[in-house]
Amino acid sequence: MIQMKKLVFFAALVMITTAGFSQTATATSVPKADVAVAVFETQNYDFGKIKQGTPATHEFTFTNKSKVTMVITNVQASCGCTTPDWTKDPIPPGGSGFVKATFNAAGLGAFDKSVTVMANVESGVTILRIHGEVAAPNN
Repeated sequence: MIQMKKLVFFAALVMITTAGFSQTATATSVPKADVAVAVFETQNYDFGKIKQGTPATHEFTFTNKSKVTMVITNVQASCGCTTPDWTKDPIPPGGSGFVKATFNAAGLGAFDKSVTVMANVESGVTILRIHGEVAAPNN
């Protein structure tokens, strides 16, 4: 009889623990109220073929779809061949901003570069990508 009570107690404990963890997982999947939500028009841009020695620029635009002011703290390119620029002022709820990536196109061939945007969004970062192919000026 004592072993049966222990078995029932153990089974109840397992069920309660399982239910508790499943509720925690659901709660963390909901966006936090104190973070901004940046909705980019696109996070990936293809320049196609560009001529060597001609800088190529794309401006990624976004809207702050949250009730929290968005602040971009830094933007960093994956290499020195890409120069970023971005909205420096806080972006209010419903407001728009930009992240600009300028690729210098010095070397020939295909390229695929990333631009990391650090802001008060849920994951802390947003990754933007630019890619294309640099062709000789006479092509």
